[in-house]
Amino acid sequence: MDLPVEHLSTFAAIVEERSFEGAARRLHITPSAVSQRVRAMEQRVGAVLLRRSRPIEVTEAGTAVLRAARQVERIAGDVAAELGQEPAGGSLIPIVVNADSLATWFVPAIARAARETGARFEVIRADETLSTDHLRRGAAMAAVTATREPVPGCTAARLGVDRYRAVASPRFAALHFAGGLSAETVRTAPMVEFDRQDVFQQRFLRRVTRADVSPPRHYVPSSAEFALAVELGMGWGMLPALQCAEALADGRLVELAPGSAIDLPLYWQRWRLRSPVLDALSSVIAEEAAAALG
Repeated sequence: MDLPVEHLSTFAAIVEERSFEGAARRLHITPSAVSQRVRAMEQRVGAVLLRRSRPIEVTEAGTAVLRAARQVERIAGDVAAELGQEPAGGSLIPIVVNADSLATWFVPAIARAARETGARFEVIRADETLSTDHLRRGAAMAAVTATREPVPGCTAARLGVDRYRAVASPRFAALHFAGGLSAETVRTAPMVEFDRQDVFQQRFLRRVTRADVSPPRHYVPSSAEFALAVELGMGWGMLPALQCAEALADGRLVELAPGSAIDLPLYWQRWRLRSPVLDALSSVIAEEAAAALG
């Protein structure tokens, strides 16, 4: 199948701009020319690649084309860099990261990568169990994920283990767990969850109580604010050791069940593509994760 490079770049522009008109403005061509290129690709592929909705939606066949388009862009960017012809500001690399990594060790890592590679990064926040969907759809080139099995077309390398501890404010712990943590005490003690996909608190409860309990919940979908809500006594919750170590040390938080931490192995998945920028980025992420996560 022959898909011209300009058609692939047009397809990527449509997805990024979320409309045919936006892609036309970006590429300095007419919306009609954009439509013609998409129709030509769809005829060659034999499938609809885009749903003409607002915003544009990529079909299952379109995800494969998008991934190819972005890989071609990455290769072209690497060649331009080697020839000294890359645009000012470097290329843009989308990366998927879970909220807790973003709030603890990842930003220093990506800042170092920006300095050393000259690339620009689009950080997409997504749950660590869902992040590989972005790789499959071609929406990201790399991801910090809890998924060990590599997505087709990607490689996976272990980064380390993020350890989560069940913590609460001293006042909250004294009010709800003065007699210890049990199935009965956790049944009425409010807990804080990140969102409705958050599983850490439930995993901890099953491990400690061996019972099916459903405490009252608060939902706070931001890592820093989640930690603040726990510290302010809104409820108890699971926090990464990197995030709660200082508060535990100075007494703002207490650990509810020492020895019952939940370990989350993290992996770095990236496109299986020879790219100096992706290689350098991956090396930086591996080094920074090893220092932070052990």
